[in-house]
Amino acid sequence: MVKVSVADIQKLREITGAGMMDCKKALEEAGGDFEGAQDWLRKKGIAKAAKREDREAKEGVVIAIANADQTRGVIVALNCETDFVARNDNFVELTGKMADLALSNFPDSLEALLSLPFEGSVSIAEKVGEQNGVIGEKIELSRYERIEGAQVLTYNHSNNKRSVLVALNKAGHDDAGRNVAMQIAAMSPVSVGKDDVDPKIIEKEIEIGKELARNEGKPEDMLEKISLGRLNKFFQESTLLSQKYVKGAGETVEQYLSGLEKGLTVTGFKHVAL
Repeated sequence: MVKVSVADIQKLREITGAGMMDCKKALEEAGGDFEGAQDWLRKKGIAKAAKREDREAKEGVVIAIANADQTRGVIVALNCETDFVARNDNFVELTGKMADLALSNFPDSLEALLSLPFEGSVSIAEKVGEQNGVIGEKIELSRYERIEGAQVLTYNHSNNKRSVLVALNKAGHDDAGRNVAMQIAAMSPVSVGKDDVDPKIIEKEIEIGKELARNEGKPEDMLEKISLGRLNKFFQESTLLSQKYVKGAGETVEQYLSGLEKGLTVTGFKHVAL
């Protein structure tokens, strides 16, 4: 049997979207011939399309889970092309297995997660590649987020399209954590507080504020002051602790939490939506 190189296996995988082990077998069976290997894969039903990199995988499943003591949590998003595949029980189960591996290993990046072994000799990346051929769609593990805290709570929307992790600085607040996680899902804050907002976002909001004031005919020497006033409104509406608590009666999220226990606050969150 002809010996094939890793480079050839990777090249065939990029062409067909099939898994690494399937590509290795195909090249061996075809004596190293690429066209013959592609034909072998198609006959086996493994490679159903020549190349899928140019397709868009906008559908999929997002899952957030936390460990038993609620000190760590992860979010994993597995994308596909159609809602039909996303709603399939096997696809949802596959996403859940990858989330379990992410939580138990807690890798520090998506790349590290993809390199983890998945049920045997194949990696998660290879399993994803294999599913390209099995399902016949572009499958992509697109997002991985993790968080740690004194207490970590999760929220998963019923359609598996949106998930949230929220970390509190004190344990024992299951209901509060879930309520805040739902707040994040509903209101999409950009950060926990105004001090955490990306400087690029602040710069953009100031420029937008100036341009709006200019279009309203305000004097040039007043544009900076007006834009800073609008920036404060942006902070109130777009940072978590300053937002109006959606289940409250006019109080902010910060006030809601401190009313439950003095000093209780959010230390971080992750929000992934398709």
